[in-house]
Amino acid sequence: MMDGRIQMSDVRSKKPYFWYKNKNKMSKITLFFLSVLFAVTGFVFCSSCQSQKSANKDIVAPAYTKISPDFNADSAYSFIGKQVSFGPRVPGTTAHKACGDYLSAKLAGFGTDVFEQKANVMHYNGQNIEIRNIIGSYQLEKEKRILLFAHWDSRPFADEETDPEKQNKPISGADDGASGVGVLLEIARQLQKRPTDVGIDIIFFDLEDWGQATFDKNYVSGEWWCVGSRYWSENPHTVGYKASYGILLDMVGAANATFLYEGYSMQHASNVVSKIWNIASNLGYGRFFVQRNGSYITDDHVPIIENRGIPCANIINLKDTYNGFAPHWHTHNDDMRNISKETINAVGQTVLEMIYREK
Repeated sequence: MMDGRIQMSDVRSKKPYFWYKNKNKMSKITLFFLSVLFAVTGFVFCSSCQSQKSANKDIVAPAYTKISPDFNADSAYSFIGKQVSFGPRVPGTTAHKACGDYLSAKLAGFGTDVFEQKANVMHYNGQNIEIRNIIGSYQLEKEKRILLFAHWDSRPFADEETDPEKQNKPISGADDGASGVGVLLEIARQLQKRPTDVGIDIIFFDLEDWGQATFDKNYVSGEWWCVGSRYWSENPHTVGYKASYGILLDMVGAANATFLYEGYSMQHASNVVSKIWNIASNLGYGRFFVQRNGSYITDDHVPIIENRGIPCANIINLKDTYNGFAPHWHTHNDDMRNISKETINAVGQTVLEMIYREK
């Protein structure tokens, strides 16, 4: 996941209360009349309470009924681990090609129509890089479509490491990249067994995380993040492609993750965000899907919003840290030790419930 944040302030309102105390002495007569008054009004009040309780007896909030199949966190975890086992998925490497072949084969095996989008792009360092976007579609005949996506490449630098010796080495990217893809592969497995009422497109975008390193002194102006999604948004695999909305999964695997309202998502898809977070709450995942504002993150959803006009929600782990992310972000600690089955289950089940409720 890339950098590029504008931190939003956290506004909290306070409701003051006042406490009054009468220090004047009361006469016995006053006390007598007050006691009678309290007795009478207390009786009326209590009777009213009982009536209200009786009236409210039949008003019971209906229990939420899940309609989606059960998400299998063990399966998703194995998909994440398999990606990491190839090594860092940096475009142009053997590990990248092997993992891409694996992802394409898995989507085909789960019953999707697979499209591969390859293109050569010139990057900030003058290097010509081939990108590979991998697309799997269900029920192409359906006019109403939902887009689910994540990036599958991993960062070639660990520029958040303090040790210069480690900074130029690529990261494993278990959370930053592989977690979102792993969750979507498990969703694809479920979709093969039980189709939704709408068409679903799953895209694994390439070259999201190879933005210029922070330690590079020769800054090159340009759009060097989210290259794969930007290319697809300008050249979709289907001419004139549209979707009702999109959901991006980025860094969705860490223990104690907090998915806040991401800024661009709220600006362009607040209704989608609201539905997702409400479903998560109903399913009991409110401690992960925290209902408060987070940062604006330049991520794969931004070019899709801008170029295709598709409202997109970004489910991303945001923290109140100096960089806005978890401590393992863009370091060599981003490995399988950070992946929590509890977290990926919360995300996967929430997204499944969201898409199975679409008509």
